[in-house]
Amino acid sequence: MQEVKIIGAGLAGSEAALQLAKRGIKVKLYEMRPNKTTGAHVTSDCAEFVCSNSLGSADINNASGLLKKEMEILGGELIQIAYENSVPAGNALAIAREDFSKAVTNKIKNDPNIELIREEITEIPEGNVIIASGPLTSNKFAEAIKDFTQSEHLHFFDAIAPIVEVDSINFDKAFCASRYDKGEASYINCPMNKEEYENFYNILINAPRIEQHDVDKNSKYFESCLPVEVLASRGVDTLRFGPMKPVGLIDKRTGVENYAVVQLRQDNSAKTLFNLVGFQTNLKWGAQKELIHSIPGLEEVNIVRYGVMHRNTFINSPQILNSTLETKKRQSLFFAGQITGTEGYTESIATGMFAGINMARRINNQEPIVLPRETMLGALTFYITDIAHLKHISSRDNSVRYLPLQPINSNWGILTPLDKSLYKKNKKLKTELLSKRSVESLEVFIKNC
Repeated sequence: MQEVKIIGAGLAGSEAALQLAKRGIKVKLYEMRPNKTTGAHVTSDCAEFVCSNSLGSADINNASGLLKKEMEILGGELIQIAYENSVPAGNALAIAREDFSKAVTNKIKNDPNIELIREEITEIPEGNVIIASGPLTSNKFAEAIKDFTQSEHLHFFDAIAPIVEVDSINFDKAFCASRYDKGEASYINCPMNKEEYENFYNILINAPRIEQHDVDKNSKYFESCLPVEVLASRGVDTLRFGPMKPVGLIDKRTGVENYAVVQLRQDNSAKTLFNLVGFQTNLKWGAQKELIHSIPGLEEVNIVRYGVMHRNTFINSPQILNSTLETKKRQSLFFAGQITGTEGYTESIATGMFAGINMARRINNQEPIVLPRETMLGALTFYITDIAHLKHISSRDNSVRYLPLQPINSNWGILTPLDKSLYKKNKKLKTELLSKRSVESLEVFIKNC
């Protein structure tokens, strides 16, 4: 009988192990804790929650809630354990973290098909393997992944700019253009006069920052991806001669070259999400929201993810993975969890479930499945594996290069868009229609699978 080796007993690895075990497949689940610690984990239990104890909204008309519903439909194991160990949190699913982790650990230890091995893995094993080692992958195993993926496809520091939904941008103020009108008008530009810039600058330099974890404190920022607040601290005009320089960006409606310009770059192939160029930041989320909403054209923008700056290990999945989460280079080697470029507890569990399901199909001589992009999980796996949204054409010389993946969590902007006439700017109706379509698409897919 074929067996599967899973590296990492966090949320993704534990879910993948349980998915395989209930299908009668033997699993060796490797976890380096407690023999080797991460600097962030406290216990040696499986599926430990490191930061918050919340999995986000449980409301199906919320993107995270919809992902939970899809996991229930697909037979998710950890989502059931989470509900069994939930604590009151309004519409959110929050858990008693120690009870949850102990429940997962006990289920794994008592499953005859799973062997939990307390050992650090330093090389990628042969055979059927799921790598779910997480953002705090050990240095030795990270080197092994680096050798497999090639160094340029592995990132050790997470420097991510905020991402917003394009439908919520006010184009009475914002305009589309590339610098000096070279190439396509592929950027969205939010212009500022002097007064608007000075207001923005004052909010930025006075904004509270997130305190770094001990595990992050020895990490160094690259000069090319400094937090925007660090750049701003070098002088009031630093941003105007850096990521917010207005040169070559003129709104043809006014003919004016503005005092400063915030540029947004396309972030997904459907052109529904754009990220703020050069705005990687370590500000607290409330401060980020205030700052972004002070930008002309973004006053009411929907922020689908906030910027982060912390140590992370994740692969550049579009170069490495298929939408099944199987590697392009080697059959029966899958990645799952945050190391794939997803963010969030719910997303880690969901990708672990998906990798487990597809590994089982591979072992049973069935083709791995690709979920419909109308589903949240299908859209999420497509987003992190789609090379198209990383393609960048230089406005200077039309050369093509591929940008690094920006990790993301579930949000409405990654789904296949609806016909706008169906909801006519009614956000509540839009999310209800997207949610209904997702559930129906998944149920039809399962029936026909």
